[in-house]
Amino acid sequence: MKSNQTALIALLLIFLTLNVKAQEFKLNVTVAAPRLQLVDAKVFQTLEKEAFNFFNNTKWTDNEFEDHEKIEGNVNITITEELNATTFTADFFVQAIRPVFNSNYKSQIINYVDKGITISYVENQPIQNSRGSYIDPLSSLCTFYAYMMLGYDHDTFESYGGDPYFQIAQNIINNLPASISAGTGWDQNVRSPTSRFNVIENLLDPRARPYRQAIYEYHLKSLDNMHADPGKSRAIMVSAITATNQVNTAMLNSGIIQMFCDSKREEIIEIFKGGDKGQQTKVYDMMVKMDPARTSDYAKMR
Repeated sequence: MKSNQTALIALLLIFLTLNVKAQEFKLNVTVAAPRLQLVDAKVFQTLEKEAFNFFNNTKWTDNEFEDHEKIEGNVNITITEELNATTFTADFFVQAIRPVFNSNYKSQIINYVDKGITISYVENQPIQNSRGSYIDPLSSLCTFYAYMMLGYDHDTFESYGGDPYFQIAQNIINNLPASISAGTGWDQNVRSPTSRFNVIENLLDPRARPYRQAIYEYHLKSLDNMHADPGKSRAIMVSAITATNQVNTAMLNSGIIQMFCDSKREEIIEIFKGGDKGQQTKVYDMMVKMDPARTSDYAKMR
Protein backbone atom coordinates (compact mmCIF):
# COMPACT_ATOMS: atom_id res chain seq x y z
CA MET A 1 0.00 0.00 0.00
CA LYS A 2 2.81 2.41 0.93
CA SER A 3 4.59 1.79 -2.36
CA ASN A 4 1.40 2.56 -4.29
CA GLN A 5 0.92 5.78 -2.33
CA THR A 6 4.55 6.75 -2.94
CA ALA A 7 4.16 6.12 -6.67
CA LEU A 8 0.95 8.16 -6.77
CA ILE A 9 2.61 11.06 -4.97
CA ALA A 10 5.57 10.90 -7.37
CA LEU A 11 3.26 11.00 -10.39
CA LEU A 12 1.36 13.93 -8.90
CA LEU A 13 4.58 15.86 -8.34
CA ILE A 14 5.67 15.21 -11.92
CA PHE A 15 2.30 16.43 -13.19
CA LEU A 16 2.48 19.57 -11.08
CA THR A 17 6.02 20.30 -12.26
CA LEU A 18 5.03 19.95 -15.89
CA ASN A 19 1.98 22.09 -15.28
CA VAL A 20 4.14 24.86 -13.79
CA LYS A 21 6.35 24.80 -16.88
CA ALA A 22 3.53 24.57 -19.38
CA GLN A 23 1.88 27.96 -19.21
CA GLU A 24 3.55 31.09 -20.49
CA PHE A 25 1.79 33.86 -18.54
CA LYS A 26 1.68 35.06 -14.97
CA LEU A 27 -0.80 37.89 -15.40
CA ASN A 28 -2.93 39.84 -12.98
CA VAL A 29 -6.42 40.07 -14.45
CA THR A 30 -9.09 42.42 -13.13
CA VAL A 31 -12.58 43.34 -14.29
CA ALA A 32 -14.05 46.56 -12.93
CA ALA A 33 -17.63 47.71 -13.44
CA PRO A 34 -18.08 50.91 -11.43
CA ARG A 35 -21.47 52.02 -12.83
CA LEU A 36 -23.61 48.90 -12.73
CA GLN A 37 -27.35 49.35 -13.07
CA LEU A 38 -28.68 46.35 -14.99
CA VAL A 39 -26.35 43.47 -14.22
CA ASP A 40 -25.49 41.65 -11.01
CA ALA A 41 -21.84 42.35 -10.04
CA LYS A 42 -21.27 38.60 -9.75
CA VAL A 43 -21.41 38.36 -13.55
CA PHE A 44 -18.22 40.39 -13.80
CA GLN A 45 -16.59 38.52 -10.95
CA THR A 46 -17.17 35.37 -13.00
CA LEU A 47 -15.74 37.07 -16.09
CA GLU A 48 -12.65 38.03 -14.11
CA LYS A 49 -12.06 34.43 -13.01
CA GLU A 50 -12.71 33.13 -16.53
CA ALA A 51 -10.30 35.64 -18.08
CA PHE A 52 -7.64 34.93 -15.44
CA ASN A 53 -7.80 31.19 -16.12
CA PHE A 54 -7.86 31.74 -19.86
CA PHE A 55 -4.63 33.74 -19.94
CA ASN A 56 -2.72 31.92 -17.22
CA ASN A 57 -3.81 28.31 -17.63
CA THR A 58 -3.82 27.93 -21.41
CA LYS A 59 -0.86 26.29 -23.17
CA TRP A 60 -0.09 28.91 -25.80
CA THR A 61 3.14 27.66 -27.40
CA ASP A 62 5.23 24.51 -27.80
CA ASN A 63 7.92 26.03 -25.58
CA GLU A 64 8.50 25.15 -21.94
CA PHE A 65 8.56 28.10 -19.55
CA GLU A 66 10.09 27.88 -16.09
CA ASP A 67 8.19 29.87 -13.48
CA HIS A 68 10.74 32.71 -13.51
CA GLU A 69 10.51 32.88 -17.32
CA LYS A 70 6.78 33.48 -17.47
CA ILE A 71 5.53 36.72 -18.99
CA GLU A 72 4.24 38.95 -16.23
CA GLY A 73 1.88 41.85 -16.54
CA ASN A 74 -1.70 43.01 -16.27
CA VAL A 75 -4.95 42.74 -18.18
CA ASN A 76 -7.48 45.22 -16.81
CA ILE A 77 -11.00 45.30 -18.22
CA THR A 78 -13.15 48.28 -17.25
CA ILE A 79 -16.84 48.14 -18.12
CA THR A 80 -17.77 51.70 -19.04
CA GLU A 81 -21.36 51.22 -20.21
CA GLU A 82 -24.12 48.62 -20.03
CA LEU A 83 -25.85 48.54 -23.40
CA ASN A 84 -28.18 45.79 -22.26
CA ALA A 85 -28.08 42.84 -19.85
CA THR A 86 -25.39 41.00 -21.86
CA THR A 87 -23.73 43.65 -24.03
CA PHE A 88 -21.24 46.20 -22.73
CA THR A 89 -18.74 48.83 -23.72
CA ALA A 90 -15.33 48.26 -22.18
CA ASP A 91 -11.77 49.57 -22.09
CA PHE A 92 -8.97 47.01 -22.10
CA PHE A 93 -5.52 47.75 -20.67
CA VAL A 94 -2.89 45.19 -21.62
CA GLN A 95 0.61 45.33 -20.13
CA ALA A 96 3.47 42.84 -20.41
CA ILE A 97 6.82 43.15 -18.64
CA ARG A 98 10.11 41.31 -18.95
CA PRO A 99 12.85 40.73 -16.38
CA VAL A 100 16.24 42.33 -17.06
CA PHE A 101 19.18 39.96 -16.73
CA ASN A 102 21.15 40.03 -13.47
CA SER A 103 18.96 42.70 -11.88
CA ASN A 104 15.74 43.17 -9.96
CA TYR A 105 14.47 45.50 -12.66
CA LYS A 106 11.58 44.56 -14.97
CA SER A 107 11.10 46.35 -18.26
CA GLN A 108 7.69 47.14 -19.70
CA ILE A 109 7.49 45.80 -23.26
CA ILE A 110 3.88 46.59 -24.07
CA ASN A 111 1.47 49.12 -22.61
CA TYR A 112 -1.63 48.93 -24.77
CA VAL A 113 -4.93 50.68 -24.13
CA ASP A 114 -7.88 49.61 -26.28
CA LYS A 115 -10.89 51.85 -25.62
CA GLY A 116 -14.57 51.64 -26.42
CA ILE A 117 -14.79 47.94 -27.29
CA THR A 118 -18.23 46.38 -27.49
CA ILE A 119 -18.29 42.94 -25.85
CA SER A 120 -21.00 40.44 -25.03
CA TYR A 121 -20.84 38.19 -22.01
CA VAL A 122 -23.26 35.87 -20.25
CA GLU A 123 -22.34 34.51 -16.83
CA ASN A 124 -20.30 31.28 -17.04
CA GLN A 125 -19.70 31.77 -20.77
CA PRO A 126 -16.31 30.17 -21.53
CA ILE A 127 -13.52 32.15 -23.18
CA GLN A 128 -11.91 29.85 -25.74
CA ASN A 129 -8.68 29.87 -27.71
CA SER A 130 -9.60 31.26 -31.14
CA ARG A 131 -6.24 30.64 -32.73
CA GLY A 132 -7.61 28.41 -35.48
CA SER A 133 -11.16 29.60 -36.03
CA TYR A 134 -13.69 32.21 -34.96
CA ILE A 135 -15.78 31.27 -31.89
CA ASP A 136 -17.13 34.52 -30.45
CA PRO A 137 -15.97 38.17 -30.21
CA LEU A 138 -14.66 38.02 -26.63
CA SER A 139 -12.67 34.84 -27.29
CA SER A 140 -11.10 36.41 -30.39
CA LEU A 141 -10.23 39.55 -28.45
CA CYS A 142 -8.53 37.75 -25.56
CA THR A 143 -6.72 35.32 -27.87
CA PHE A 144 -5.46 38.25 -29.94
CA TYR A 145 -4.05 39.98 -26.86
CA ALA A 146 -2.33 36.77 -25.72
CA TYR A 147 -0.50 36.31 -29.02
CA MET A 148 0.36 39.98 -29.26
CA MET A 149 2.03 39.81 -25.82
CA LEU A 150 3.85 36.61 -26.83
CA GLY A 151 5.08 38.27 -30.01
CA TYR A 152 6.41 41.33 -28.22
CA ASP A 153 8.12 39.20 -25.58
CA HIS A 154 9.80 36.90 -28.11
CA ASP A 155 11.04 39.89 -30.14
CA THR A 156 13.08 40.98 -27.10
CA PHE A 157 14.97 37.66 -26.92
CA GLU A 158 15.47 36.79 -30.60
CA SER A 159 15.60 38.79 -33.82
CA TYR A 160 12.05 38.68 -35.21
CA GLY A 161 11.22 35.97 -32.68
CA GLY A 162 7.68 37.29 -32.50
CA ASP A 163 6.86 36.56 -36.15
CA PRO A 164 4.86 33.34 -35.63
CA TYR A 165 2.80 34.93 -32.85
CA PHE A 166 2.09 38.12 -34.79
CA GLN A 167 1.06 35.94 -37.74
CA ILE A 168 -1.41 34.09 -35.51
CA ALA A 169 -2.78 37.43 -34.28
CA GLN A 170 -3.27 38.51 -37.89
CA ASN A 171 -5.00 35.21 -38.69
CA ILE A 172 -7.43 35.86 -35.82
CA ILE A 173 -8.38 39.11 -37.54
CA ASN A 174 -8.70 37.37 -40.91
CA ASN A 175 -11.02 34.73 -39.42
CA LEU A 176 -13.52 37.27 -38.10
CA PRO A 177 -16.88 37.49 -39.88
CA ALA A 178 -17.49 40.82 -41.59
CA SER A 179 -20.39 41.56 -39.24
CA ILE A 180 -17.96 41.52 -36.29
CA SER A 181 -15.00 43.37 -37.80
CA ALA A 182 -16.76 46.18 -39.66
CA GLY A 183 -16.32 49.60 -38.07
CA THR A 184 -14.34 48.33 -35.07
CA GLY A 185 -10.69 48.09 -34.06
CA TRP A 186 -10.46 44.94 -36.20
CA ASP A 187 -11.23 46.91 -39.36
CA GLN A 188 -8.59 48.32 -41.71
CA ASN A 189 -10.82 51.34 -42.30
CA VAL A 190 -10.65 52.45 -38.66
CA ARG A 191 -8.30 55.41 -38.61
CA SER A 192 -6.74 54.92 -35.17
CA PRO A 193 -3.04 54.08 -35.62
CA THR A 194 -3.20 51.83 -32.57
CA SER A 195 -6.25 49.84 -33.69
CA ARG A 196 -5.69 46.07 -33.50
CA PHE A 197 -5.68 45.82 -37.29
CA ASN A 198 -3.16 48.61 -37.79
CA VAL A 199 -0.80 47.45 -35.03
CA ILE A 200 -0.44 43.94 -36.47
CA GLU A 201 -0.21 45.26 -40.03
CA ASN A 202 2.60 47.58 -38.90
CA LEU A 203 4.48 44.88 -37.00
CA LEU A 204 4.50 42.59 -40.06
CA ASP A 205 5.28 45.39 -42.53
CA PRO A 206 8.78 44.94 -44.05
CA ARG A 207 9.47 48.62 -43.37
CA ALA A 208 9.20 47.88 -39.63
CA ARG A 209 11.94 45.23 -39.64
CA PRO A 210 14.66 47.67 -38.47
CA TYR A 211 12.42 48.68 -35.55
CA ARG A 212 11.87 45.08 -34.53
CA GLN A 213 15.60 44.35 -34.76
CA ALA A 214 16.10 47.45 -32.61
CA ILE A 215 13.70 46.02 -30.00
CA TYR A 216 15.89 42.91 -29.77
CA GLU A 217 19.08 44.96 -29.43
CA TYR A 218 17.48 47.40 -26.97
CA HIS A 219 16.59 44.54 -24.61
CA LEU A 220 19.04 41.68 -25.07
CA LYS A 221 22.17 43.62 -25.99
CA SER A 222 21.58 46.82 -24.04
CA LEU A 223 19.31 46.38 -21.00
CA ASP A 224 20.51 42.85 -20.25
CA ASN A 225 24.14 44.05 -20.23
CA MET A 226 23.62 47.34 -18.42
CA HIS A 227 24.93 45.82 -15.18
CA ALA A 228 28.24 44.86 -16.79
CA ASP A 229 28.98 47.79 -19.09
CA PRO A 230 26.62 50.78 -18.73
CA GLY A 231 28.53 52.93 -21.23
CA LYS A 232 28.47 50.37 -24.04
CA SER A 233 24.86 49.46 -23.24
CA ARG A 234 23.75 53.08 -23.50
CA ALA A 235 25.53 53.37 -26.86
CA ILE A 236 23.66 50.31 -28.14
CA MET A 237 20.41 51.78 -26.87
CA VAL A 238 21.10 55.05 -28.71
CA SER A 239 21.59 53.01 -31.88
CA ALA A 240 18.31 51.14 -31.27
CA ILE A 241 16.43 54.40 -30.72
CA THR A 242 18.02 55.80 -33.89
CA ALA A 243 16.72 52.83 -35.91
CA THR A 244 13.28 53.27 -34.35
CA ASN A 245 13.29 56.96 -35.26
CA GLN A 246 14.19 56.08 -38.87
CA VAL A 247 11.23 53.70 -39.04
CA ASN A 248 9.06 56.48 -37.64
CA THR A 249 10.12 58.62 -40.61
CA ALA A 250 9.34 55.80 -43.06
CA MET A 251 6.01 54.94 -41.39
CA LEU A 252 4.77 58.30 -40.16
CA ASN A 253 2.17 58.16 -37.38
CA SER A 254 2.63 54.42 -36.98
CA GLY A 255 0.85 52.90 -34.00
CA ILE A 256 3.82 50.71 -33.09
CA ILE A 257 6.06 53.75 -32.64
CA GLN A 258 3.45 55.37 -30.43
CA MET A 259 3.27 52.14 -28.41
CA PHE A 260 7.08 52.05 -28.13
CA CYS A 261 7.07 55.57 -26.69
CA ASP A 262 4.26 54.78 -24.27
CA SER A 263 6.10 51.69 -23.02
CA LYS A 264 9.63 53.07 -22.90
CA ARG A 265 9.30 56.79 -22.18
CA GLU A 266 10.07 56.73 -18.44
CA GLU A 267 12.71 54.03 -18.81
CA ILE A 268 14.63 55.97 -21.46
CA ILE A 269 14.45 59.17 -19.43
CA GLU A 270 15.88 57.44 -16.34
CA ILE A 271 18.66 55.69 -18.26
CA PHE A 272 19.89 58.79 -20.07
CA LYS A 273 19.82 61.01 -17.04
CA GLY A 274 23.14 59.29 -16.35
CA GLY A 275 24.47 59.52 -19.91
CA ASP A 276 26.82 62.05 -21.42
CA LYS A 277 25.48 65.32 -22.82
CA GLY A 278 25.91 64.24 -26.43
CA GLN A 279 23.77 61.14 -25.87
CA GLN A 280 21.19 63.10 -23.92
CA THR A 281 20.81 65.65 -26.71
CA LYS A 282 20.59 63.00 -29.44
CA VAL A 283 18.06 60.87 -27.56
CA TYR A 284 16.02 63.93 -26.56
CA ASP A 285 15.78 65.13 -30.17
CA MET A 286 14.71 61.70 -31.45
CA MET A 287 12.17 60.99 -28.71
CA VAL A 288 10.59 64.42 -29.05
CA LYS A 289 10.25 63.82 -32.77
CA MET A 290 8.53 60.47 -32.17
CA ASP A 291 6.54 61.56 -29.12
CA PRO A 292 5.94 65.33 -29.43
CA ALA A 293 2.98 65.42 -27.06
CA ARG A 294 5.29 64.47 -24.19
CA THR A 295 8.13 66.90 -24.92
CA SER A 296 8.11 68.27 -21.39
CA ASP A 297 8.73 64.79 -19.97
CA TYR A 298 11.91 64.33 -21.99
CA ALA A 299 13.28 67.62 -20.66
CA LYS A 300 13.94 65.72 -17.41
CA MET A 301 16.87 63.87 -18.97
CA ARG A 302 18.77 67.04 -19.94
